[in-house]
Amino acid sequence: MIDLDKIRQSVGMIGDSDQIVEILTLIGQIASTDISVLVTGDSGSGKEMVAKAIHKNSKRKFESLVIVNCAAIPSGILESELFGHKKGSFTGAVDNKVGYFESAHKGTIFLDEIGELPKETQSKLLRVIENGEFMRVGESKTNKVDVRIVAATNRNLIKEVNNNNFRKDLYFRLKTININVPSLSEHLSDLHLFIERFGLEFTNKNDIAFKGFSSEAIAEMKKYSWPGNIRELKNVVESLIVMNHGQRITDDMVRKNLKTDLMNNNENLPVSLDGESDKLERELILKQLLYLRQDVNELKQIITSGNSITSNDKPANSALFLPTSNDENNKNLNKLHFSNIEDASISGLKEEAVGEMTMYELEKEAIEKYLRKFKNNRKKTAKALNISERTLYRKIKEYNV
Repeated sequence: MIDLDKIRQSVGMIGDSDQIVEILTLIGQIASTDISVLVTGDSGSGKEMVAKAIHKNSKRKFESLVIVNCAAIPSGILESELFGHKKGSFTGAVDNKVGYFESAHKGTIFLDEIGELPKETQSKLLRVIENGEFMRVGESKTNKVDVRIVAATNRNLIKEVNNNNFRKDLYFRLKTININVPSLSEHLSDLHLFIERFGLEFTNKNDIAFKGFSSEAIAEMKKYSWPGNIRELKNVVESLIVMNHGQRITDDMVRKNLKTDLMNNNENLPVSLDGESDKLERELILKQLLYLRQDVNELKQIITSGNSITSNDKPANSALFLPTSNDENNKNLNKLHFSNIEDASISGLKEEAVGEMTMYELEKEAIEKYLRKFKNNRKKTAKALNISERTLYRKIKEYNV
């Protein structure tokens, strides 16, 4: 049995969402082995935390975890830093140097931003992974090292391979196990947990009274896209606490800090295509459901100002009749019905609840109705909703449909 709480507490990992539980489960399955792991995800999403959790729950946990930021080391001295060098091997090499791999002997080495490695260094890294062998700069003898390798990148390594910037054999050697860390916007249900942790840590460290964030403030923060992920959230929480010293954080304070009003009022902002496809599909379907809800509300207002519609009044075809003049209002209102919205307002939404449903309820109701319509055929349901089967399957689990 995998003790998820033990893994979570070993490094203070935050989150109860399905995505975080899935990562914790995978860590529990692989931690006790020596298999190489590739951690992927956007910058600031928490890849280093995953690497630490793997090490802390492995049989190497009492040995060193050496963290190397490959992007921060100049290419001219990268090999010397990784593998060490012999005295006099180049100008400035006044002593023998032990590299990061030797320092991590018997332990774990975490190579962050591995996509930044030059190709000549990649071939030497591949040799370490496959044979546990390396040579110091300026030496001809081979040295052995026993080290577990965890690598991370925010780059699309497949694209780098296709562009001949990353070795294909190294990519597949690293990708034996791949853990993808989701962006913060993909598990916003964990947002309040991050806010509480960051707030308490910061206020305790700086001796500031912490009165917390209001539920409205947290709701406002969920509207933001968080392009900088967890790293950005931590900075925002600390900034809000400092700028509003001793006060409970409100939604107005959040709006002022994040300028969410400006973003929400700008309808011409382009849609970002940097996220996962199922995330984009989720945003699109929610947007379409919102538009549908607004349309239905307008039609209901028209109806309540005249005669109501009964199911028997609906003609057989799907034309949408709107009154063209006040004289014809009552006559045409009795013929008013929805255009092709057996898929939505009639089959998809509870008509009596329109205008009072949350977006969660709207989406759940649409999924339930389509599943019934297609006799639980998920492929047809996903196609009708214009989302992927993977997204539909996740939503079925999420909404317990």
